[in-house]
Amino acid sequence: MLEKIAECSAAGVDYIQLREKDLSGRDLERLVRHALNAFSPGSRTRLLINSRVDIALACGAHGVHLPASAVSAREARAVFSLAGAVSPIISVACHSIEDVTQAESGGADFVVFGPVFEKAGLQSNEGIQRLSSVCQRKRVNGVAIPVLALGGVGLENAGQCVRAGAKGIAAIRLFQQNSALDVVQKLLAIPWLR
Repeated sequence: MLEKIAECSAAGVDYIQLREKDLSGRDLERLVRHALNAFSPGSRTRLLINSRVDIALACGAHGVHLPASAVSAREARAVFSLAGAVSPIISVACHSIEDVTQAESGGADFVVFGPVFEKAGLQSNEGIQRLSSVCQRKRVNGVAIPVLALGGVGLENAGQCVRAGAKGIAAIRLFQQNSALDVVQKLLAIPWLR
């Protein structure tokens, strides 16, 4: 995992979400510290810890990724602020327009919306339409929160997500099973992703 984190950091991936739900707090803290040390010097990659504001703060991670049912982005930001953390990145997992609206009004920096093409290996026929509806919905205060598409997103369908209004993609297998540098270069070579 640390080798893949280093590879993604060196390739210029924007965000890495560390999502180790089964680790104890102590073990997760140790892993986060190792992950941050694996980043390339000067990397612009940001490390987000799944759900654990406390661990993100303790380790100096860049922010958190929250499930839609967890504490709100506003509450998480307040905890960061009380601890003196400046400008944490807060993303929220969303599965509906209501989730996105709530995350947006709660002050999240971006949302990860899915599933778009598949969940648990099962194909979804309506995911791209749902993504489009989310991206085209009425904005809170006229500002659109960036939406990243997740769920079966790969090189062959990333463009569909962007055409539907997504500002980017989130992927697990795409990066696990391929060279991160190759993936980033191929994504950047797609004209509609620039």
